[in-house]
Amino acid sequence: MAMHNGPIIEEFRSNKGQVGGFFEGKPVLLLTTTGAKSGREHVNPAMYLPDGDRWVVFASKGGAPKHPDWYHNLVANPAVTIEVGTETVEGRAEVITGEERDRLYAKQVELYPQFAEYEKQTTRTIPVIALSRA
Repeated sequence: MAMHNGPIIEEFRSNKGQVGGFFEGKPVLLLTTTGAKSGREHVNPAMYLPDGDRWVVFASKGGAPKHPDWYHNLVANPAVTIEVGTETVEGRAEVITGEERDRLYAKQVELYPQFAEYEKQTTRTIPVIALSRA
């Protein structure tokens, strides 16, 4: 996945947070997590949903049967770095559950129907994570 994400990350940083391809016209941020096992930094692009002063991301992994690695990383270490547009902030990740999780996921599905497809493709509940400034 890192090789696949490299060009997206480079494009994001070169174009003030704008990217083309699959993410064109969609809200995208770069999420830097610390590896749960390795302790190394990992950067992943992710679509987000603005929610007040938070950015909400979804560990969909395209409907894959397992959570993405970045999700396991932020559960193990919720201190993250968030790049949105031209801004870089230190943040904290919080896994959202229950009604709030369902409300936020439904809002994302309304805006981006592919998230409904991701849910149909997997038996797991797709985690919803709120990112806030530290």
